[in-house]
Amino acid sequence: MFTFLRKFKTLLIVLFVLSIVIICLFYFALKPAKSLTIFTPSMVNPELVDSTVQYIANKHFIPDFAFTNQNGKIITQKDYQDKIYVADFFFTTCGSICPIMTDNMVWLQEQIKNNPKVMLLSHSVTPDIDNVTVLKKYALKKGVIDSKWNLVTGNKKDIYFIARKSYLAVKTGNPSEIYDMVHTENFVLIDQKKRVRGFYDGTKRKEVEKLLEDILFLCESNKKD
Repeated sequence: MFTFLRKFKTLLIVLFVLSIVIICLFYFALKPAKSLTIFTPSMVNPELVDSTVQYIANKHFIPDFAFTNQNGKIITQKDYQDKIYVADFFFTTCGSICPIMTDNMVWLQEQIKNNPKVMLLSHSVTPDIDNVTVLKKYALKKGVIDSKWNLVTGNKKDIYFIARKSYLAVKTGNPSEIYDMVHTENFVLIDQKKRVRGFYDGTKRKEVEKLLEDILFLCESNKKD
């Protein structure tokens, strides 16, 4: 038996290696190609979507906006033109999930700081409190890189509308107070064409790591477009 094996040793090794190669080829051939959903209002939890847009099932885009950042600069869609970006909603005095979300956004900033295709955008849901001075102090404390990450304030009505009609990421608050908002833990991924491509729990590092993977996927996909 051993004499037989020694005689055909080379052939057996070749057959073994060939089998591994064939199995790998089948695996990659059958493995579905990675893709990201293009989200529309009709696909999202109705609690997070304004009733006026819940019926929209296609062609949903982030519209033009104008908010003021931590440096007093007006930030518009032009600042994010052709960029992949992550949007979220927070407030500086939040003592529950915001600190965790901000720490995870800081981690994400570190990962993408040298990637010119990617930016971050955080909206205050208490813009009457989070003025430019407050946002600047918060930005300095958290190590925000101005060229990568804008913390914005503005008209509460405008922030409410973009949160619920565009990013599909915020719940309504007190029904008796118009435009009241309760932010969620959502980080929202927006692609170069201003479309929503994913929602991630910003309080969980594993989710944010998955978000980073999807950002890099979009970066690579853009090269092929």
